[in-house]
This record gives sequence, structure tokens and C-alpha cells, in this order.
Amino acid sequence: QVQLVESGGGLVQAGGSLRLSCAASGRTFSTMNMGWFRQAPGKEREFVLGINWNGGSTPYADSVKGRFTISRDNPKNTVYLQMNSLKPEDTAVYYCAAPGRGTNPDDYGYWGQGTQVTVSS
Repeated sequence: QVQLVESGGGLVQAGGSLRLSCAASGRTFSTMNMGWFRQAPGKEREFVLGINWNGGSTPYADSVKGRFTISRDNPKNTVYLQMNSLKPEDTAVYYCAAPGRGTNPDDYGYWGQGTQVTVSS
């Protein structure tokens, strides 16, 4: 069993930045591949970024290339999503997921409750 808790969402103006955190418990965090997804109203959940257990191999969605980065701190059991140059189209609920690899949400067994990110124009 894995518990994931996201934090750090909020309201930000276009061009601003936010850093999301996902705290994990219940399983050895350092062995898990992690992913961030997002879901906007009326849309399907989409992959944003992923990170391997060792911090490598981070596939990304084209829509966030050059603006979002993912990182992890294994001693703190936490994965981060740094979001820069935010756009209104980034508005969504952001979810942390584990363990999994790739862009398909069905490949991830555990999900957090999500954190809302709203970008105003």
C-alpha cells in the first residue's frame, strides 16, 4: 500500500511559477518510479512528467517541455514538480502517481488526492 499526498497548488498569474510536492509513505520510496499527471475540467487525465527511482529518465509531455521539471528527494520521500512560465492552459488538478513508468495512467497503481492549479490570464 502506498499513500501519496500532494501540496503546493494555488492561484497564480500567467508567467508565474509554482512548485508542487508529493509526499509518499507506505512503501520504499527510493525504489518507486513516480509520475505527475493533470486533469482539466471536461478532459482526460494526461501525463506531465515522470522520474525513475534513481532520478533518471524523465519522459515529458510536449506541452510542458522547457517549462516544467521533475525531481525527487529520496531521503524525504518526496517528488517535486517545478512549474515555470505557467499558462492558463496549465490550469488543472495535478496528481502524483506511483509506481509506474510511461504516460498511461492505467500503468500507475496509486494516486494522490490531487492539488488544484489555476493560472489566470
